[in-house]
Amino acid sequence: MANPSTKKRVLSGMRSTGKLHLGNYVGALENWVRMQDENDCFFFIADWHALTTDYADTSRLKENSIEVLLDWLAAGLNPAKCVMFIQSHIPAHAELHLLLSMITPLGWLERVPTYKEQKENIKEKDLGTYGFLGYPVLQSADILIYKADVVPVGEDQVAHVELTREIARRFNGFYAGKRKYVFPEPAALLTPAPRLPGTDGRKMSKSYGNAVMLTDPEPVVRQKLKTMVTDPRRIKRTDRGDPDACPVGDLHKIFSTKETMAKVYEGCRSAGIGCIECKNWVADTIVKILNPMQERRKKYEDNPRLAWDILEAGSARARDIAGATMQEVRESMGLDYSPNDDAEKDSRQ
Repeated sequence: MANPSTKKRVLSGMRSTGKLHLGNYVGALENWVRMQDENDCFFFIADWHALTTDYADTSRLKENSIEVLLDWLAAGLNPAKCVMFIQSHIPAHAELHLLLSMITPLGWLERVPTYKEQKENIKEKDLGTYGFLGYPVLQSADILIYKADVVPVGEDQVAHVELTREIARRFNGFYAGKRKYVFPEPAALLTPAPRLPGTDGRKMSKSYGNAVMLTDPEPVVRQKLKTMVTDPRRIKRTDRGDPDACPVGDLHKIFSTKETMAKVYEGCRSAGIGCIECKNWVADTIVKILNPMQERRKKYEDNPRLAWDILEAGSARARDIAGATMQEVRESMGLDYSPNDDAEKDSRQ
């Protein structure tokens, strides 16, 4: 089914790994909230993708999925403006993943940058599985089954969208037939914020244990930021620093006003302020962002059935669109075995 709307269709998702952190908000969620007003948006909870690294223990998968949804609603996603659904409730994703995996060269998967990065950084889990290597193909299926025009991503996911374009091109080359194409090639839309540093200076990630969560109360936020690494050349309070070489400076660039940034640059470079004072300023701003989100979240925490109703309604809408796409895929690949075909053939003989 082609997108009948004049709006661009947007597709993106997040793994169901539980409560979200500031990096998720800055890197994706904040952008999604803006996009839902002007686009045909589909956002899904990627519970199957969570199994690529957390396959050994699925006991919290459902709980983690609802935590993601609660943070989405808290941040401002509106079921009246976008479709929110859960991946495993749309079996067609798995069918398309299987079919796309048949035509995807192994070398394409081995060169995906995040595959190498996560294998190097997540040492405590065995990631030598087919599912982990092949998850970019499942991502491609997630995107292509809705014929998305645009996929909003952070810079570390651009390679995945490019792989999706290559897979779509290859599929169309094999199976489009008389059609111009079966799958349009989606475009990556880079989010405006740079990669958010965690408290240890690396990219913020729950896997690294360096994240500020969207649900963290104010005292926790301040304590986490108090321990954040700073410019390594500023060892003593009297040493001059450089906000451009400091993870805390990177947070200021994302969250703070121009006036605060001016104080940070002047104070840090002259040693007029200490790192604790600088950290307190950015904590003030982050707390102001999180407080209203946490208030909205409580509404759904007090009534979780309301959240699940939103998810089920979105999943029903997604199933309709995915089912229409898969019918076209089966026809293109010659897999639409109609029980009447042989009877019609016999009647013509």
